[in-house]
Formats: sequence, structure tokens, C-alpha cells
Amino acid sequence: MTDKKLIFFDIDGTLYNSDKKVPAKAQEAILKLKDEGHIVAIATGRGPFMFKELRESLGIETYISYNGQYIVYEGEVIYQNAISEETLDDLTKRAYKNDHPVAYCDENDLRVSTREHNHVKEGIGSLKLNFQVNEDRSYYQNNDIYQALLFCEEGEEDPYIKAFDDVYFLRWHEFATDVIPKGGSKAKGIEMLIEKMGIDLAQVYAFGDGPNDVEMLSLVKNSVAMGNGVDEVKRVSRYQTGHVDDNGLVEGLEMTGLI
Repeated sequence: MTDKKLIFFDIDGTLYNSDKKVPAKAQEAILKLKDEGHIVAIATGRGPFMFKELRESLGIETYISYNGQYIVYEGEVIYQNAISEETLDDLTKRAYKNDHPVAYCDENDLRVSTREHNHVKEGIGSLKLNFQVNEDRSYYQNNDIYQALLFCEEGEEDPYIKAFDDVYFLRWHEFATDVIPKGGSKAKGIEMLIEKMGIDLAQVYAFGDGPNDVEMLSLVKNSVAMGNGVDEVKRVSRYQTGHVDDNGLVEGLEMTGLI
């Protein structure tokens, strides 16, 4: 058997194609990696409940979710970094005045302040979730929120960026921006996991495509940018593969010698 590798995959645009599905060849390749003794993990901006079926279908028990704010190793939570309730209260009040809906995400659910807003429909709709998103403006008061979503057009988040110093804003959609507590990232999540697992960074591989993958791909020497990825991801990655819709993930596994 080859030396054990630890391989991280982003979900949207990496594992998932444009139809939010894992291509058959990619799934076959990932299961082969596991059969050969490698450790397959996920690093995503999504919350755990958003990719439960994916984890089950691929047999994955180790993952970095919410861009590093909620980390699980072999089914055990090893790191949590929630946004302060004070910050969420202030964000909610400011957003309400500006007609900017907010979503609150914990490990089990996602609730929005205003479900019927067009920006919410467009942003949440792009995730193609298999459940109905409920409305609850006070959800953050009773739950640990690891990531919020601010629904606004590009540039409208600027006043919020200036107002808060304990969170950062990362746009992922025309009408939606992640609000993430400072202190965690996919890269820091990888550092925590490799320390816990006793794996050398040289044995770690990472695949990604979006702005929230830049730190991760900059950290990992064996980094792979998807052909559909943003330019910054391609600049920091060792390898560049084809588009996810053209079996780019499998191509990347072949380029790195993993399969």
C-alpha cells in the first residue's frame, strides 16, 4: 500500500458539479482512495447538516465546516468558534434597517430573518438544499451561530465591514456574503487536524475552487485548483485541473499521482 495521505476536498465547485451532484467517476475515485487506506476529508463553507448525505455516501467522518469554525475528527467535534451574540444582535439590527436579510447557521440548521426576500430566494436557492428554510429572526439568541449570511448586493457590505472587528465578510454569491468569526479558517482547521492525527503537511493534499479556499491551498504544498476556480485560487495552487463538470476532480487526482 502507498503511504497514507490526507486529502481535503471543498464541496461546491469541487466535489459538486454545476448540478450540485458528485460525478459518478469522482465518487468512484474517492471510494478507491479510501480502499487504499488514504484519509478523505471535507473542507467547506457549508454547515454539517448541509452535507450529511454526502458524508454518508462517501463514508467521510472528518471535516472542516463553516470555513474552519466547526471541525470534526472521526465523528468527534474538536473545535468550535461561534460568533458572539452581541455582534449578531448588532448585525441583525443594522441589517433590518437596511432591508438586508440575515441567516443564522449552527451545526443543525439554518434560519433566516426574512424568508420571502428575493435575495434570500436567489442566494439560498443556489445551494439547492433538500429542505425548507424556516424563518426565525431570534434564532441566534438561543443557539451557537458559527456563520451568518448577509444578503445584500456587492459593495453594500462595506459599512458592516467597517463596523465589526471580530468577524470578516466573504462574498460567495451576487446577493449573499458569509459573515465568519475571526480566528478560524480552512487552513487553520487543517493545521489542527494534522497535529491531532500526527500527519506531516507534506502528506496532505487539498482541492478547491473559491475565494474561501485560497488560504488552504496556499498552506498545502500539494494543492489543486479546479479549472472552474477563481484566478486567485489558480495562482496559489501547484496544480490546475479541468472544470468540475468535465471530470476535473478525477483529472486532478491523476495529476497528483493519487490515482
